[in-house]
Amino acid sequence: MKKQSIAIIGTVGLPAKYGGFETLADHLVTHLSVKYDFTVYCSKKKYSKKEQITTYKGAKLEYINLEANGIQSIPYDTISIIKALRKNDVLLILGVAGAWILPFVKFFTNKKIIISIDGIEWKRDKWSLFAKLYLCWAEKMAIRFSHIDISDNESIQDYTALRYETLSRVIEYGADHTLQVRPKYEDFMKYPFLKLDYAVKVCRIEPENNVHIVLEAFKKLPHSNLVIVGNWDNSTYGKKLKETFNKIPNITIFDPVYNQREIDLIRGNAAIYIHGHSAGGTNPSLVEAMYLGLPIISFNVSYNKTTTENKALYFSNTAQLIQQLQTITEAEMNTISKEMKSIALRRYTWEKIANQYHLLIKEVIAIDKKRRVLSEIQELDSRFLTKYNLEHLQNNTMFYEKR
Repeated sequence: MKKQSIAIIGTVGLPAKYGGFETLADHLVTHLSVKYDFTVYCSKKKYSKKEQITTYKGAKLEYINLEANGIQSIPYDTISIIKALRKNDVLLILGVAGAWILPFVKFFTNKKIIISIDGIEWKRDKWSLFAKLYLCWAEKMAIRFSHIDISDNESIQDYTALRYETLSRVIEYGADHTLQVRPKYEDFMKYPFLKLDYAVKVCRIEPENNVHIVLEAFKKLPHSNLVIVGNWDNSTYGKKLKETFNKIPNITIFDPVYNQREIDLIRGNAAIYIHGHSAGGTNPSLVEAMYLGLPIISFNVSYNKTTTENKALYFSNTAQLIQQLQTITEAEMNTISKEMKSIALRRYTWEKIANQYHLLIKEVIAIDKKRRVLSEIQELDSRFLTKYNLEHLQNNTMFYEKR
């Protein structure tokens, strides 16, 4: 029996370098290539000629000569979608950048579309006003013209249900590819901070990750050590922070570490993990830290609280982070560590994630129309809502076509 063919669109490519969508694609082909024929679209800009292989773990790789991120992600995803139409039954699209073309795909082909909206991308501070407007519109197109849309967090699911009346499916990220690495002699020589108690943060250096808040907090705590890893040279924001804080004795700044063993070494031997992400979704670096059993102090937004099941510690500004660091006890750290590991084992393993995608692919092949939900709020009498100044809650679906 011929296997169904699945295109994975929107990643930098395979083999995965450090990134959430790439890691997801890697594990999907690892676990599901026996069931499906995968084609993964890759950025030619990120792989040297030697690295540009044609197959990986049973998946076919096709290269697009554009960057996969930033403004080029729009034509990159668009070209990938057009190429994928020729020989794939299902398009699994990660991100909304190319969603403008989906009405045409839906109306003129019988291809099935699954799209992961990747948090609420248009709210991220890194985007210009024009980019935010486009991404907001693209999110609408992605949800309206896909057969199934995926949220990586229950809070995002609530958002799409209210705004678009769609039943988004929650599928998070796996984390069990991370390993607890014991330092060797050469590791201590390369990373002297391994001998100390230190907090760690691994992220893209962007305002939405509140890197400035974390750095300011540790600047005011000279006896607490911070190791922070990220792409400092990719933005003015990162360059300024690196210049300002690079000489603070208790703060160690590293550029990106793409070797999985080394990133696990740096994270896994930390005393605590600081998570500053504030722009939505289940963040891969957070679930990886949870799987490593690290105590978590996380930025206080609904997405992070959902991911950690309200069992971590939270902060909203520099003063609150300082307070958490100064008052947390050894017993509290041990309790949070156990809670984080337990949640990760229950929710964030790749076998479970891959099986959820398998069931979703089977479902999308079988259905013709997208399921929608109607908020109970919209069924309330408008006079009742007006009385309590809640009229806006009946206007949250202006972008969604009722069926």
